[in-house]
Amino acid sequence: MPTAPFRALSAAALLAAGCLVQPAAAQPAAPSTPARAGQAPRTGTDASPLNLPAAAASGAAVTASLAGGPPLNLQQLTDAVILNNPGLLSAQRSRNTAAAAISSASAFPNPRLEYSAGNQSARQVGGVGGSLTTYGISQTIENPWLREARIDAARSGERASGFQVGVARNELVAQVRLRAYDLLLRQAEAAAAAEAASLLEQVNTRVRARVDSGESPRYELIKADAETINARSLQQTALLQAQQAGLTLNRLAAGALPPQWSLDAQLSDAPPVQPDLMLLRESMLARNPELQVLRAEVDRARSQLDLAEAGRLPHVELKLSQSREPDIKQNMLGVTVQIPLFDRRSGPIAEAGSELERARGRLDGRQAELEQQLQSAERALEMSRLRVQALSQGAVRDAEAALRVADAAWRFGERGILDVLDAQRVLRSVRADLLTARFQVQAARTELDFLSGRWADEMTALPSAALQRGGLQ
Repeated sequence: MPTAPFRALSAAALLAAGCLVQPAAAQPAAPSTPARAGQAPRTGTDASPLNLPAAAASGAAVTASLAGGPPLNLQQLTDAVILNNPGLLSAQRSRNTAAAAISSASAFPNPRLEYSAGNQSARQVGGVGGSLTTYGISQTIENPWLREARIDAARSGERASGFQVGVARNELVAQVRLRAYDLLLRQAEAAAAAEAASLLEQVNTRVRARVDSGESPRYELIKADAETINARSLQQTALLQAQQAGLTLNRLAAGALPPQWSLDAQLSDAPPVQPDLMLLRESMLARNPELQVLRAEVDRARSQLDLAEAGRLPHVELKLSQSREPDIKQNMLGVTVQIPLFDRRSGPIAEAGSELERARGRLDGRQAELEQQLQSAERALEMSRLRVQALSQGAVRDAEAALRVADAAWRFGERGILDVLDAQRVLRSVRADLLTARFQVQAARTELDFLSGRWADEMTALPSAALQRGGLQ
């Protein structure tokens, strides 16, 4: 399968993460200067620093509200989709059709029976008259090379159909994994938006107190109100996107998931250790179902060429008949052979040869594309890991520290409210980038597993008892 779904979903995640950031360019908060000697912070509501733990608790409450219903891990979710997805079930049934084609190709031609009856009248004096009957049976003896080539073509088609089931399963599992991580991304974005809105409400309360006391102009309150409204709107948008992601997963499972369920996984779950690129390439060449389908198509095209070439040799038809006249009984054995004098099967042979070359070209081209996609996914995984490490260990901490400094400077009168809002905007932007980077790590790892054909021949269906324990029934 082409990796367009991966790239499209990754682009959507980047766009949604960008929507969580204020469109205006964020200006980094200037470092605060220490309070001048003898200067004391203002008293009242605006004297206390921002309560970051309370804001984090607000985000945790949103996460808890999304975790209703029985918990399902990734394996249980995947198994439920595999058992109920209509597309995969249809691909599995198509394999039965291809298996029946082998029986059709292996069938022998039926014999033919002939019977005729009539009357014989004497036209001369002394002639013999009476009834006439003729019995006959004929059997076509197929060219063995033609028959073998036809059966080989049907078997190649059956193998291609089986590999198509692997393609459908591999694509489906990869899509489930990607959609599951997209659900986790939306839930994390909703929690981050709730935390940002809680911080903005704290700022809004203190700005309102200053405006009411006449210490600050009213435009600061208008700006704080606008930021708070925007944060709440982004939170609602993220919640709706999380619900939509859950509905998409339920659609893949044909509605077999419970009405309320939660995903027992984390966006920050560390994927398995990154394997060597050469090992991934060997696994891809050996197990990728797309390549296996194309190889089966090459084998079928080769069998079709053999079938066309064997068509030059004629069939042999044996015929045994008996004719009974009033005074004579005749037994005859005949052989019928078609001579390839005018039709040398040059047209079908040329068509089959061209189809074989086209199948080989598709195989070579797709193999080269998959090798490039494998290298691209491996590099994307490494870059995403480095980005997560840089953001989680440096940028997020610096943004949080900058917010504390800007808040302290504002409380001591060294900076304005706009500096605090800018610092909060920078923090939201960095956290959104961190969430997107974590999603990209999971998406790149999923793409590597997809390209290597990890789920092509892996039946992950759980028995019904296990599904009941997981809360699916």
